[in-house]
Amino acid sequence: MTTDVTKTGLESAVMGQERITVDKKSIINCRSDVNQLCPMRYDWAWKKYLDGCANHWMPQEISMASDIDLWKDPNGLTEDERTIIKRNLGFFSTADSLVANNLVLAVYRHITNPECRQYLLRQAFEEAIHTHAYQYVIESLELDHAEVFNMYHELPCVANKAMWAMPFSQSLADPDFSTGSTADNQRLLRDLIAFYVVFEGIFFYVGFTQILSMGRRNKMVGTSEQFQYILRDESMHLNFGIDVINQIKIENPELWTQSFQEEVINMIKEGVELEYQYAVDTMPRGILGLNSEMFKEYIHFIANRRCTQIGLNEIYPGAQNPFPWMSEMLDLRKEKNFFETRVTEYQTGGALDWGDDE
Repeated sequence: MTTDVTKTGLESAVMGQERITVDKKSIINCRSDVNQLCPMRYDWAWKKYLDGCANHWMPQEISMASDIDLWKDPNGLTEDERTIIKRNLGFFSTADSLVANNLVLAVYRHITNPECRQYLLRQAFEEAIHTHAYQYVIESLELDHAEVFNMYHELPCVANKAMWAMPFSQSLADPDFSTGSTADNQRLLRDLIAFYVVFEGIFFYVGFTQILSMGRRNKMVGTSEQFQYILRDESMHLNFGIDVINQIKIENPELWTQSFQEEVINMIKEGVELEYQYAVDTMPRGILGLNSEMFKEYIHFIANRRCTQIGLNEIYPGAQNPFPWMSEMLDLRKEKNFFETRVTEYQTGGALDWGDDE
């Protein structure tokens, strides 16, 4: 006797559907099943996910003992050095939280490729680790939580960068927004460029340079090591975002119009000006072998790199890197263009080797 089996709603929905093939996958506007990871179309996204997993670390693994002693010593740091530490913690502690919220609440929803989503989940976790690291430093140094965590509301140089990014993240998070039309696809592409190229690709670099410069001088070495691990993660985040942006351009060439490119260039110029003002406000006097004018050249150098990575001409021809030691520290020479195989050198665990001072 044959027994009839009543199909569940899920079984009914699945039966009759065609199997997913690689050619049906796309970064945005994909109408196929986003739950099916394989077959993969974008191997670069999966490799970045695996590299991120291999690069796992936690803030508590880094000793803060020497930083605590130096911070408590009234003669250990100058007032300008203390200002750099506090203002960078004020910016980064909320910036990475903003990034994580943007990823989870907005970017993930509009990226319709499962292997890219897999990396976004890893990135979101890494952003949580970064926020944890800043809190760990703040707690270790016994800083005023209210002062540090409210800088993005109260300190203009920090607030201006956060305020610049807010409209783009709010656009992505709009529950009524969806891609599909040329205008909406361009809106998404613009917001991704603002998010990855400007916010993560330009706004973080003055602060990283300042903190890592202190580490090179054997000051706040625990904080500096936290920042270098964070920077290694951020290098991968940036390159993933650039790959996504370029893939969207390849699959939707009608979006990359001359007027749109001009809009992007203006966004990057705005980002450069805000980051330079941040350098001036966090470093009103030259210290650590750095000064704000050197940072202007450096930010121009970074902006040129971002432009070429997404297919634009350099905005600031001839800009040079005034901090040659940062090329290795920031992995700029190891950043790879679209679809190249390896972005940075990763290792599983272990402390970073600072190398010899130059």
